[in-house]
Amino acid sequence: MSSNTTSSIASNFLSDLKTQTSDSHKKLEELPVSMSIMSPEMKVEDYTYYLSLMHDVHNDTEGLIFPFFSNLIDDLDQRRKKHLIENDLLFFNSDKTNTEKVFQTEGISPAFALGILYVVEGSTLGGRFILKNVSKVLQLSGEDGVSYFNGYGEKTGSFWKSFLAFLSEYEQEYNCGEEIIEGAVFAFDSIYKHFDRK
Repeated sequence: MSSNTTSSIASNFLSDLKTQTSDSHKKLEELPVSMSIMSPEMKVEDYTYYLSLMHDVHNDTEGLIFPFFSNLIDDLDQRRKKHLIENDLLFFNSDKTNTEKVFQTEGISPAFALGILYVVEGSTLGGRFILKNVSKVLQLSGEDGVSYFNGYGEKTGSFWKSFLAFLSEYEQEYNCGEEIIEGAVFAFDSIYKHFDRK
């Protein structure tokens, strides 16, 4: 198989993944808690509440999903973000005391886990947009209070591209596109439920 054919198969898969998760992604972005941190009227409480919810997401991801890929993704340790959220909460004198489960992951496959990781890693890209609003509204500069949304800083784009390259290679090697997509939809829906508190 030529590299052109390989790359077109990879881009078809990534396109399918994006298309088939777009409704779930949009639903999540339209939740009041998601919209609150993009609002020019955002308050510190909105921000720390959002961080607290994301702490649960990353706690599950690092505890349950990362072990699947500890020998496969070289820079996995650099992708840990739970401690960044804890630092930001500390900056605002906010404490994360209880942790809630977001992903019910008993018996899942590595491909399904990779779909979950796709969603969580993708949120780092979106975080760069959120960073602009948060920094402006809360009048923050540097990394204090915004280390989580700062993501990988200037390397955010290259970290995302290297993750997508790994994702595509994994999908081609194991022919598991449907399972990855199922995992990604599951991740969006699970985060939606976690965010949609009554």
